[in-house]
Amino acid sequence: MTSRHPNPLPASHPASPHVAEKRSTAVAVRYDTKDAAPRVVAKGYGNIADMIIRTAKEHNLYVHESPELVNLLMQVDLDAQIPPQLYVAIAELLAWIYALEERTIDTTMGPQTGPILETPAPTEAGE
Repeated sequence: MTSRHPNPLPASHPASPHVAEKRSTAVAVRYDTKDAAPRVVAKGYGNIADMIIRTAKEHNLYVHESPELVNLLMQVDLDAQIPPQLYVAIAELLAWIYALEERTIDTTMGPQTGPILETPAPTEAGE
């Protein structure tokens, strides 16, 4: 999952640009039936977020945009199961992805099942 955050440097800092830059955030979630709940298997900002998204796309995994869910999942420790408060949101996302996969498999024997990645839509034109 990804989202954009303003540059953490104050405007008065010499290295800070006059316009706050946005950086991407990504979280990968995986559900294994032997686990009680999905786990956060990767997360990061900037270049790491870009690598998570690129890797997911290279492996034909779904990338979903949800800045609010990304922000919540970034608070979950790496390799930890998601908290019960997020079960409904993740279950709805999984159901949506499974439905997409069913349609894809029926017509093209499409993408493999795997971790779920989310990314937000760009917030400014040209991003």
